[in-house]
Amino acid sequence: MTCEWCQSNDAIQSNSTVYWELPDGTKAITITGTPSVACSLCGMEYQKESITKEIENQLFLIDTTKIETVLSFEELMGKPRLLKRNYFDFSS
Repeated sequence: MTCEWCQSNDAIQSNSTVYWELPDGTKAITITGTPSVACSLCGMEYQKESITKEIENQLFLIDTTKIETVLSFEELMGKPRLLKRNYFDFSS
């Protein structure tokens, strides 16, 4: 896998803990076990754009007033949605 930061081929798939501000700005949450990329050459650990978009969309579609402060990526993605899709996302 190629690192998006340094272009090294030393990057691997991993899971990490990330911190996210809710779309309404009311609080930040901790998301454990988030699919990530880790590069042993430059030390960067990041999420692919598709994972970032998946998290952002899910946070728009669920009732964030009932969300825990700390939860796993799988728990976040398993939360029931209030809408079928993000109607504010015009990129697709």
